[in-house]
Amino acid sequence: MSRPLNFREIEAFRAVMQTGTTTAAAQLLHTTQPSISRLLTQMQAGAGLKLFDMHKGRLRPTAEAIELFATVQQHFVGLDRIERDLQGLRQSGAGALRIGCTPALGLSVLPAVVHRFLQRYPGTHVSLQTLGTTHLREGLLLGRFDLVVSTMAIASPEFNASVLHGTQAVCVMHPDHPLAQRESLHVKDLHDQPLLTLNADDNIFLQLQHTMQAHGVLPRSTIETTYSATICCLAAQGAGLGVVNPYVAATFAQGLCIRPFLPRCTVDVVLALPNHQAPSERAEYVIELLREQSAAMLKPA
Repeated sequence: MSRPLNFREIEAFRAVMQTGTTTAAAQLLHTTQPSISRLLTQMQAGAGLKLFDMHKGRLRPTAEAIELFATVQQHFVGLDRIERDLQGLRQSGAGALRIGCTPALGLSVLPAVVHRFLQRYPGTHVSLQTLGTTHLREGLLLGRFDLVVSTMAIASPEFNASVLHGTQAVCVMHPDHPLAQRESLHVKDLHDQPLLTLNADDNIFLQLQHTMQAHGVLPRSTIETTYSATICCLAAQGAGLGVVNPYVAATFAQGLCIRPFLPRCTVDVVLALPNHQAPSERAEYVIELLREQSAAMLKPA
């Protein structure tokens, strides 16, 4: 009759799956080989499943064991994350700072912000995670971040959202592109041009699509990608024209021609904070740096 498995049985099972033998598993867990064998026997009886058989003198996992191992690994990943977070807290106490941001800001604005932040608070354990806006919103709601910054709208009754800095999208292209001679580009200039676009749920893409439709603009071809950084790299290779946020464009400026784009496509750096917790001194300093760096990146050289 099956019963709930205990942690020692699951730990022994995981070690055997990782190492391939009960002897190696025993070394990994600092115990004895008979103890591992006994735990595996108890686990198979408790689970009501055959998890291993012997093949040429070696343990061989069944299909059920392989499927169970995938589930067990997900559980242990969570435990490993807890241990890393605990280590961070032991190193720097409540001074740990967890920031979530979109990839474009992680490439452009955040590196300088983190560098300046650590000059004031050198002992802080900083976690900087780059994710899509949906995952950032979820992480903030679940308490995984102290603050989140995004170039997409991010709102919920559970947290406070505000605009740190507002600007407009720019057009990027190879420096030798014929349109690089223009001081600015209008959406009409995209007609019959190879176009590099973001995915359909991106704010810039939605604004650009609406403007193109309003002016009857049809690109010659399109390349769709997830990241504005990829658009910049493709444009630098001469693959087409792209409309991106100016922060990431500035990061790749050395290999690009960057021009103002009309009609205006709004780009905001949005900050979100949890409602249930006041920002720490460190978080407030990061917010100040974010506001300064967002504006500084777009100033003429």
